[in-house]
Amino acid sequence: MLSQLMMNTLRQIAHGIACQFGSNCEVVVHDLSADHTNNTIVLIENEHVSHRKLGDGPSHIVLEAMKNDLSTLEDKLCYLTRTHDGRILKSSTMYIRDESGLPAAILAINLDITGFLAVDSSIHSMISTEEPSAAEPEQIPLNVNDLLDELIAQSVKLTGKPVAMMTKEDKIRAIQFLNNSGAFLITKSGDKVSKHFNISKFTLYSYLDASKTE
Repeated sequence: MLSQLMMNTLRQIAHGIACQFGSNCEVVVHDLSADHTNNTIVLIENEHVSHRKLGDGPSHIVLEAMKNDLSTLEDKLCYLTRTHDGRILKSSTMYIRDESGLPAAILAINLDITGFLAVDSSIHSMISTEEPSAAEPEQIPLNVNDLLDELIAQSVKLTGKPVAMMTKEDKIRAIQFLNNSGAFLITKSGDKVSKHFNISKFTLYSYLDASKTE
């Protein structure tokens, strides 16, 4: 759990950033403590940008951070994300470290650039003859249930087959993706994954073991 001193400092920084860049800039603090897996957001400014609120759960990046070795994490700056209602954000994720040097929190900045992109698109159509390729922005989930649904959908897409046509190896590959993505940190995720792939909890655990040996 974050210390009161760190929370006060992050609250001051978040408020300052939100004031500097205006109402289209959301600033979020996620607590990386193990007991905050399902409700990582402990501070948020301009929550109307993504429609999240205090006590809501992690994004993909936050969940992966909680799953992986904290000592190896590096800031991720200036990448694109997408809100639930389709607006595009320019996002940065910074790991806030405690006295031991390990990340204790994430400070995330999400600037809504949808309007700027519309202007840029209009200008680009006037001066260019070919359309540039762009990476698909990452979806920002509203809650952990949405996040788990999206991760499951990505795992199915990874195999290139509907669940009904998957082999055992396909399901192991999908479940390995979910495990690596931190999906099983979400409460009761095992029940939902088992039901989606039409397997028992025992089979799920055996597939997890099998994926670890690959």
